[in-house]
Amino acid sequence: MTQPSQNGRYAIEANNMSIYYGSFRAVKNISLKFPTHQITALIGPSGCGKSTVIRSFNRMNDLVATARTEGEVLYQGHNIYDSRVDPVEVRRRIGMVFQKPNPFPKTIYENVAWGARINGYKGDMDGLVEGALRQAALWDEVKDKLNQSGFSLSGGQQQRLCIARTIAVKPEIILMDEPTSALDPIATLRIEELIQELKKNYTIIIVTHNMQQAARASDYTAFFNMDTDRAGYLVEYDQTNDLFTNPKNEMTEQYITGRFG
Repeated sequence: MTQPSQNGRYAIEANNMSIYYGSFRAVKNISLKFPTHQITALIGPSGCGKSTVIRSFNRMNDLVATARTEGEVLYQGHNIYDSRVDPVEVRRRIGMVFQKPNPFPKTIYENVAWGARINGYKGDMDGLVEGALRQAALWDEVKDKLNQSGFSLSGGQQQRLCIARTIAVKPEIILMDEPTSALDPIATLRIEELIQELKKNYTIIIVTHNMQQAARASDYTAFFNMDTDRAGYLVEYDQTNDLFTNPKNEMTEQYITGRFG
């Protein structure tokens, strides 16, 4: 397994991480290093733990009563699972965009402003909202209807609104759990183009079932599978072009050529 080299600069690292739901081990012994300002895709068959892994990077699994994590996840040199670490602060610095657009039942403006407001932001809120919407490639489409409901937007626009909401609290890492699976091809392409722009300022980790999307949109790809106990594990991790054109593991080749999964 190849770990990407970025002169030692990684946004986040998982070291020998295993995640359990009760007595069931959902993923086992995951070690990954994510390069700063790059897009890393997590691929693999359904049930292999991709979403569980990505949710571990901002402690979203904590919200599941039976979940527990072993090993460590290092962010800025600190284990985010240390008992002294505030998971709310982790989620501010490591934002998440979910599979289905989930705008709040608020105006477009308040959807973007909400996170900053509850985090005590005292600066120019209008400027913050506009900046986040511009970064999410949505400003020109909504600037004249900021007081309309977020639900008035199309599915693709709603997902970009959720991205703007994530950006507004100024995270360093953005996690995306199948962010285009509920969108049409045109909206999907807009999100992929947006992700390419966002990596200039953020590190992005994306779960996708769409191998073409991983090949198009990511710089690095991690392929997961599951063992006979249905525990997910990391098979191969490399630069996307190398993994798709010259996989080092036969199982990777079988998956990307459609022989299973």
